[in-house]
Parts: sequence; C-alpha cells; structure tokens
Amino acid sequence: MSARTKARKRALDILFQADVRGEELPAILAAEAKRAAGEPAREASWLYAREIIDGIIDNRDAIDEQITTFAKDWSLARMPAVDRALLRIGVWEVLHNDDVPTAVAIDEAVELAKEFSTEESGAFVHGVLARVARAS
Repeated sequence: MSARTKARKRALDILFQADVRGEELPAILAAEAKRAAGEPAREASWLYAREIIDGIIDNRDAIDEQITTFAKDWSLARMPAVDRALLRIGVWEVLHNDDVPTAVAIDEAVELAKEFSTEESGAFVHGVLARVARAS
C-alpha cells in the first residue's frame, strides 16, 4: 500500500471520527498530530493526510456544495458518514490537488468505499466524483 493510500485512509479515519463524535475537525487533527509525532515511521502518510484535512477545512463549504450538487437526490446528512468523508477527500483531490490525477483520486475513493462502506457505496462515490470531475 502506497504512502498516499495510507494517508487517504488516515484522513478518512480523522473525518469519520470528527463526524461521528460531533467534534470540530481542527481538534481531532491536533490530537492526531500529537499521536503522529510519536510515529516517525508513518511520517509520509501523516504529512499527506494532514494536507488533505487542511485542504478540506480550508475549502469545506465549496467541497460540500459540489457534493450536494452532484449527489443526485442525496443530502449530505442522509449519506453514510464514510461516504461523506470519502467524497470530501475525493472532491478535494479532484479540484484542489493538481499532483493527483483525477482518475487516481476517483479510483482511490471508490476502493476505500468498497472496503469500508456499504455494498452500493463504491458506485455512488464513483458517480458523484465523476460528475464533479466532468464539471470542473
């Protein structure tokens, strides 16, 4: 598993944790930063996970607007928390990270959805991210 794949999973964990606990993302991020300081072997994945989370924090309203626009008949509140987190990661990578090819961002989000969410989540995440990519 590549460092970026590990980082996406770590970012998913952080977003999911904040969502489920109802805590602010910066507070969860600070706790993770403290934990990461004690894990030098995982530094590469931590740095990209932090970049993802910081990017989502900085662009949250625009990212959520994209998700809401392209998730046909699904509100953010109605989505499973894992799908919502993966879509935020995917939209950030598609729209705000030129270092990641769009196809890679979509594929990574779909694979994580298949692994950690519902049976239908992979197709749902793919559809939303593909529509976001086409519109950008």
